[in-house]
Amino acid sequence: MTKSIAIFGSAFNPPSLGHKSVLERLKHFDQVLLLPSFAHAWGKVMLDYSARCELVEAFISDIGQKNLTLSRLEEEMAIGDESITTYAVLVELQKRHPNASLTFVIGPDNFLKFSQFYQAEQILSKWQVLACPETVNIRSTVIRDKIVKKSDISHLTTPKVATLLSEEKRFTFR
Repeated sequence: MTKSIAIFGSAFNPPSLGHKSVLERLKHFDQVLLLPSFAHAWGKVMLDYSARCELVEAFISDIGQKNLTLSRLEEEMAIGDESITTYAVLVELQKRHPNASLTFVIGPDNFLKFSQFYQAEQILSKWQVLACPETVNIRSTVIRDKIVKKSDISHLTTPKVATLLSEEKRFTFR
């Protein structure tokens, strides 16, 4: 039987309950890789990669969904601070899991821009693409804005992520 792997790429800057609402609908996959962007393709300013990975690990721990795994593949593939394309990630994952069925999970913001993705047509011809909007409309932007204003974020993300963001000086947003 073929292993089914979903790849959920995001900045995770930071992880939100919106992200969680997508992940809850991916329980039917054998494995769901949470893939933080190493360097954003469209120049988005983000927290340090390692800090975001730490937040994702806390997020996974809080959710407790057995098929979730942090993937640091983009870091492994990185050359300097160049962005890594979805196409390159999928090619590499298929090499590492030659018999797996790969599904790239995309949010509504990126779904509308999918034609701008590098090799979009190739992606569609080789792999599944699943548009999966969040059912809870909480974006990372809202969390960052609340942190800057020193407002409560506990209702916007998971407990461990909220604690890390409110107690650690290294998770600062401007």
